[in-house]
Amino acid sequence: MSIKERKLTCIVCPKGCDLKVEFDADGKIAEVSGFTCPRGKDYAIAECTSPVRTVTSTVRCADGAVVAVKTSKPIPKSMIFDVMMEINSVLADNNVKIGDVVIANVLGTGADIIITSNK
Repeated sequence: MSIKERKLTCIVCPKGCDLKVEFDADGKIAEVSGFTCPRGKDYAIAECTSPVRTVTSTVRCADGAVVAVKTSKPIPKSMIFDVMMEINSVLADNNVKIGDVVIANVLGTGADIIITSNK
């Protein structure tokens, strides 16, 4: 018998399946339902055990311009605010272009902060 459940909307594809994750008395996942493909089940498990997010933001260049950036891969959700502090502390070169790395391996996550727009 589960003591807790969590409802999610799958974001893996446009279908947006309504997922339900049930936990056992020890807090471990007992059952996942509502998915229409294996990717939905995998998403639900990952979201309940180790959620990750792609961070998008902006950095200021030395000349005062602002350019868009994002993480090269999702990072642990619990690290978003720390990563944002790192991003906000960066002053990018005036000659940055799409694809340039502004911060390599931000906070040991394995994700780079990369430029996603030109000035």
